[in-house]
Amino acid sequence: MVKRNRRRRAVKITGGGSGVVNHAGARLLADLADQLGLTTALSTAMAPTKQRRRGHDRGEVLVDVAVMLADGGETISDVAVLRDQPDRFGEVASHPTVWRTLEAVDDDALGRIKIARAQARANAWAAGADPGFYVIDIDATLVGAHSEKEHAAPTYKRGFGFHPLLAYLDATGEALAGVLRPGNAGSGTATDHIAVLDDALDQLPINPADVEVIARADTAGWSHRFVDRCRQQQVRFVIGHQLNVDVAKVLATVPKRAWRPAISADGTEWRDRAEVVEITRLVGDLLDGWPDGCRMIARRELPHPGAQLTFTDVDGHRYQVFVTDLADTDIAYLEALYRGRGRAERQICDTKALGLTNLPSHSFAINTTWMHLVLTAHDLLAWCRLLALDGDLSTAEPKRLRYCLYHTAGHLITPGRRRICKLSDTWPWTDQLIAAFTRVHTLPLRI
Repeated sequence: MVKRNRRRRAVKITGGGSGVVNHAGARLLADLADQLGLTTALSTAMAPTKQRRRGHDRGEVLVDVAVMLADGGETISDVAVLRDQPDRFGEVASHPTVWRTLEAVDDDALGRIKIARAQARANAWAAGADPGFYVIDIDATLVGAHSEKEHAAPTYKRGFGFHPLLAYLDATGEALAGVLRPGNAGSGTATDHIAVLDDALDQLPINPADVEVIARADTAGWSHRFVDRCRQQQVRFVIGHQLNVDVAKVLATVPKRAWRPAISADGTEWRDRAEVVEITRLVGDLLDGWPDGCRMIARRELPHPGAQLTFTDVDGHRYQVFVTDLADTDIAYLEALYRGRGRAERQICDTKALGLTNLPSHSFAINTTWMHLVLTAHDLLAWCRLLALDGDLSTAEPKRLRYCLYHTAGHLITPGRRRICKLSDTWPWTDQLIAAFTRVHTLPLRI
């Protein structure tokens, strides 16, 4: 005999409800876009692409797509979640209209979209999002394609798709720039690294001539052209160096007493299994061609129990080498700074969770525009955490923000000419969501 679970009372599920709104919290992102001037800036950017006065504002269409992506949508048709709630999100464009908007974005329009994003970022920083510490992480990732999309190609991991190169601001998690590339694009292509760096700097409301800006990359950024571009842009750099035979020979000559303990990424404690050493004076001509003042620093660590060994492991240690032009800085701090590039992996995972893995079109141009809307969605989430949230939600990943805030349901009432969305008093995050709306609505309105 099956025992009935008496903890939950039976509930009959029917249609016909009224006044109920879903994803009520996602309106927070739309309001944030309006307050920071992103909607107005994108409307201006897209105005030259529209032939008729009638119809949807194409800048507003792009904002709706970015909000949809931040809210968890994956395809263009998912904009229906917003369109079906006009009392909450206004008149949202239809599926075909979104397609026509994306098709209208050419190179000139994409340039204006980048400028619009930079304007909104300046407003966000003026409102309190400026971190005061500027490290740009540049890293690549793979995006699979399950059909013959334009420029999709085999990848170095024997997959098929694309190989975008992305840039993030470490302190805030903002997605500054990106280049969508074929799957067979080289990891260490200097031209692409330079393009992404330049676009990332264009996004920053600060001047590298006035404040210290650091470009950080793994060994894929190891090239004289990229380093030279950093110097031209007055940007410092911390870049991984290939652990080749020549460097390995130098490391073999380092006395044991020269190694010193490494510190944790936040600089709060020593790491008992890791050590660092500067080998600048030992490498001879290996730094020829690099800018004057470059330093080469090595790190070794005993792999954790159960870790898979690699061909670069020597005498039971795992080595990493990087080059930097940061002078008069402790090598333990520099090594912790370089190791901090691992946080870019989290940002890439978040970007993929915002629709980067679901490029919608055969057209490479449309997919490029989609990628930039994904970056815009990433920024909206970052600005929301920085300006509207506190506690554990201020560092939460997109999935948790959706679960706690953006997918919250509400009851819409219309007393008089007002519209009020009531949230459940029993929902654990109601107070946080109300506080977030209050903070966003009290931001200075930017147009």
